[in-house]
Amino acid sequence: MIRPSCYALTIASLAAGLLVPAQGFAASLKQVTRSDWVGSVTLPSYMQMYVYVPDNVAAKPPIMISAHSCGSTATGQMANIPKSQAAADKNGFILILPDNPNQNCWDVGSTAALKHDGGGDTQGIAQMVKYAITKYNADPARVYVQGGSGGAMLVQALLAVYPDVFRAGMARAGVPAGCWADGYDPGQQWSNNCAAGNTTKTAQQWGDLVRAMYPGYTGHRPRLQTMQGTADTTVNYKNTAEAIKEWTNVLGLSTEPTTTDKGYKAASATYDRQFWANACGYNVLEVWSSPGGTHSMPYEEDDMLKFFGLDKAGGTDPEPDCNGMGGAPSTGGMGGVSGTGPSAGAPSTGGMGGMMMPAGGAPSAGGMGGMMMTAAGSGGTVATGGGGSGATAGTGAPANGGTSMMGTAGTGGASSGTGGSMTGAAGTVSKGGGAGTSTGAAGTSAGGDSGEPDPAGCGCAVGDSKHRH
Repeated sequence: MIRPSCYALTIASLAAGLLVPAQGFAASLKQVTRSDWVGSVTLPSYMQMYVYVPDNVAAKPPIMISAHSCGSTATGQMANIPKSQAAADKNGFILILPDNPNQNCWDVGSTAALKHDGGGDTQGIAQMVKYAITKYNADPARVYVQGGSGGAMLVQALLAVYPDVFRAGMARAGVPAGCWADGYDPGQQWSNNCAAGNTTKTAQQWGDLVRAMYPGYTGHRPRLQTMQGTADTTVNYKNTAEAIKEWTNVLGLSTEPTTTDKGYKAASATYDRQFWANACGYNVLEVWSSPGGTHSMPYEEDDMLKFFGLDKAGGTDPEPDCNGMGGAPSTGGMGGVSGTGPSAGAPSTGGMGGMMMPAGGAPSAGGMGGMMMTAAGSGGTVATGGGGSGATAGTGAPANGGTSMMGTAGTGGASSGTGGSMTGAAGTVSKGGGAGTSTGAAGTSAGGDSGEPDPAGCGCAVGDSKHRH
């Protein structure tokens, strides 16, 4: 087997809180006894776990997983990430470096790997995280993963299969989650179809593929930062466009970026960048493209550390939960985001209905109706004391004592409802609604890092199942 060696990437995890000396640990990369972290779970026999615990580890440290490229090793990956190691030493976070000796690449193409708790490589990484959280009292809300090439493919697969474990990821020269399954060769852990950029889907198809990897999941979806050279001949740059389609759908974002810039000079290369912000204004998808850049580009560790919020000690993740969006709403609070995206939250009792991103959320009892954010959404249904969303060329029908909200180009909402009246005495409050006597109005509507060889030195020829990348 020709073992690839063209890539690895990493970013460090930052300490949250007071730094305290680690007991019995020297600051060096150490292998963890397999039985300690695997436990009773059945996992691929080749997977190994290495951990770097700084001398001054934080009281509740974040965790950063750094996944090596095809044909590389955990120790080789550690040499690729000097700034991340230095940040870990300074800020007290923990580095986990998984290893897969004698394998060509990480398995991100099999059914086992693309299923939550399916027993594949992705579950192996999740198991390492669980071990570290328990062993080092690490912060489960601040777990990050990054990698390059084969490691970057693993990053996107992990964010799709284990959104409950990872807060964010950074992938350099990777492929969309699920892409590697197209023409997957388990003997080489390789997909010629995907690597060559021949695997294409619609945004909805990519999003549905990701959601099927963890059916029923409605929680927070991790944010993602990608980087790739436009002249990459090992992993075709077309995969960046497919990743944009996938993650904008999964994260409930517009297909068009919120902001862009050109000619950003990072430490090692120049990039044209695209940013997508969520409803609360936080960037949850960043796509960095380096004009003329090749496969084996240096790692932009400084920018990756900032993306994870690991460039300084203490603090919290840079992306606060967006008003509970994507999670289960609480009683009396705001409903979660509803839509064709992965994180549809049900509206709460007595609170505000789900926002539509792009499908309509059902308004809560006594609260406000669903609010439509895109033209493709359907209107929310009307509940007692609440108003429904309007629909194209029609009016939303308010319910008793509520106010109808404007819809945008949807198909929900009754077309000509009339306002009801709340006849209780002043001071009587409906579930989450207003007090006193009121009349509901009809709603309106309108409608390489350094040390990595160049691709030419990797022996990576698309169309050959044996690759160096």
